[in-house]
Amino acid sequence: MRRRSVLLSTGLSAALLVSLAACVPSAPAVNEGCLAPGEASNAVAVDGAFGSAPVIDFDAPLTAESTQRTVLEEGEGDAAANGDTIVFEYSLYNGESGDEIETTGFGGATPATFTIDTEAEQFAGISLALACSTPGSRLTIVVPPSDGFGEEGVPALNLSGTESLVFVIDVIEIQAQPEPVTPEEWTTGVPEVDLGQTPPVVTLPAEGAPEALSLAVLEQGDGDTVGADSTVLVDYQGTSWQTGEIFDQSFGGEPATFPVTGVIQGFAAGLIGQQVGTTLLVSIPADLAYGADPEAHPLGGQDLLFLVTIIDIVS
Repeated sequence: MRRRSVLLSTGLSAALLVSLAACVPSAPAVNEGCLAPGEASNAVAVDGAFGSAPVIDFDAPLTAESTQRTVLEEGEGDAAANGDTIVFEYSLYNGESGDEIETTGFGGATPATFTIDTEAEQFAGISLALACSTPGSRLTIVVPPSDGFGEEGVPALNLSGTESLVFVIDVIEIQAQPEPVTPEEWTTGVPEVDLGQTPPVVTLPAEGAPEALSLAVLEQGDGDTVGADSTVLVDYQGTSWQTGEIFDQSFGGEPATFPVTGVIQGFAAGLIGQQVGTTLLVSIPADLAYGADPEAHPLGGQDLLFLVTIIDIVS
């Protein structure tokens, strides 16, 4: 089973996020603000209803000059706009080989989330394709390298810079852009951290989590400053305050690369304004992580603690 980083609000695998840095997309064909279907997206045969795992068939190789979007089932409600966060299920295929890359599993697996930014250089094709979608829609999306991975591809996923992506996406929910938040300075009840071990050891204090989003800088860096639109390279360790267990980490393995716009709100707030080389602790209340409902996400209702070292700003 592929390991998928749960800190990422996108739900996409860390390997998939590493190189989804694209050129600014070419102007797509649009219809009332939405991407139009094309020969490539129409060529993908999909069996199964919304909410069930799709059975997908297409003749490989499948390519497109710009991102194409075919609506298989039209949902209802307000359409997604720039800045909205989309909650969705997906299956992703290599357009060159026809092989499946990864899937959320549909119906019971943790769905992915993605924040639409149609002007960003990262994830250009996905933003363009999800914009104007409605809840309950099933989409087929074909994303060329120019709107997706770029010329370098993603070696960890056996994808070259010439291979398109084929998505089937079920749009579950559209969440309006949240108001920005700023963490409080954390000076009392800060966990003890042993950075001399690999992975580091974090000891939670008896008094438990602070009520507010809180940040403590353990080691101050002197590099460039992380912005709201930055893509960063970090090592991290995530611990649940409620269980005391580490639920995800990159320490001891490969560092993670992701856009600040692609992580949970509290994690992003902890990164913005920090310098490369900084090691920090950020405590995130449930409402700024995965929400208060334990049925909605495996980490729902839990306050989270992240230990983070900011290694670099990729873009």
